[in-house]
Amino acid sequence: MNTMKVLNYRILLKKEPEGGYTVMVPLLPGCVTYGETIEEAIDMAKEAIELYIESLKEHGEIIPTEEGILEYTLTVEAYA
Repeated sequence: MNTMKVLNYRILLKKEPEGGYTVMVPLLPGCVTYGETIEEAIDMAKEAIELYIESLKEHGEIIPTEEGILEYTLTVEAYA
């Protein structure tokens, strides 16, 4: 019997010069999508994550979770 679990994933939205937003899911390699607006990008990300997890389950692979992951933002100086 399969039980439904709630999983949380951090997403990154990158504003594109031509408009819209590219969305990346750092914990799920290759899980990238796009939306014209932030709201659409978030909806697309949710759908992409669900499909990604479904594919992992079909292939018997482990579903990664954010549990135990710490996040920091570092500021460094560099010549650009």
